[in-house]
Amino acid sequence: MTYLKPLFRHPRLPKNKLGYTLKEYEGSISTLCAGCGHDSISATIVQACFELSIEPHLVAKISGIGCSSKTPAYFLGNSHGFNSVHGRMPSVATGANMANKNMVYFGVSGDGDTASIGMGQFVHAIRRNLDMVYIVMNNGCYGLTKGQDSATADQGSASKSGHINPFQPVDLASLAVELGATFVAQSFSGDKQQLVPLIKAAIRHKGLAFINVMSPCVTFNNNPGSTKSYDYVREHMQATGKMDFVPERKTLRAAYPEGTETEVTLHDGSTLNLHKLATDWDPEDRLSAVNAIQQARARDQILTGLLYIHTGYGDLHGILHTTDTALNSLSEAELCPGQAVLDSINASLR
Repeated sequence: MTYLKPLFRHPRLPKNKLGYTLKEYEGSISTLCAGCGHDSISATIVQACFELSIEPHLVAKISGIGCSSKTPAYFLGNSHGFNSVHGRMPSVATGANMANKNMVYFGVSGDGDTASIGMGQFVHAIRRNLDMVYIVMNNGCYGLTKGQDSATADQGSASKSGHINPFQPVDLASLAVELGATFVAQSFSGDKQQLVPLIKAAIRHKGLAFINVMSPCVTFNNNPGSTKSYDYVREHMQATGKMDFVPERKTLRAAYPEGTETEVTLHDGSTLNLHKLATDWDPEDRLSAVNAIQQARARDQILTGLLYIHTGYGDLHGILHTTDTALNSLSEAELCPGQAVLDSINASLR
């Protein structure tokens, strides 16, 4: 059995601005279960990077442990990648990002990897506003160890074994908003039309862009009693609006009533077009976002789309005033500025 895709592709495949086809953004053949939602998410990452004409060698993929953390092997095979230990993806991503700010960083995690052993790492990545796309492939179970409930499994939901979960779930989207994440979105692995523009907007966002993606486990958590099953999620999705990503376009910022559209300006002038479905929700107001999530939850709905965005807070490099040059590209003269500079630093500490 081979895990490599055949090299041949149709000669007339569409090309992006770089002259690349989707082939240049693919990875190896997936070894996940057939129909796994994680593969759909991988495909949306491929599509988003292709449409944005991102150089694959300028992308770094960092993951932890779990079914979700295997997926970086299945997309952007020509990019940099590092599979870390359980729950420690944010630490590795922070180190890589601080060493070279001139890359696109994808942090790929799961509900166990983030909501349990990696919770502390998740909190501090948000607090520091690390410039990365943080994707949680959320299936409510531990698929690698036969489907035990994870920390995001809903109270009262039944596992494949028939076990009823007695505990309240960790709501990662609400938690991200509460902790001060500057971009929070939620989606469903089977909704490519919504997820692709969300990932594109997340890539262009300056700071930590968190996307919680409901991704049903077809083997252990796709049964009638599960609130993370395909049927349940499709029946209980409530989208915040119709999404599109419009790169490099001037926008007008204005309050807008129910049933109308608005454009949220991103850091680089790019916009995300939103069609408002409710009068009491504003994606640029943290309290409004939290209320919208909780109100949807009270109605047994899963709110998807862009939930919250804030562009006025600098990323970690801006906060620390780091160099624009990658550390491995700094010259000896820059790294060792001389005795006079050292004397000046010492004098300032007296």
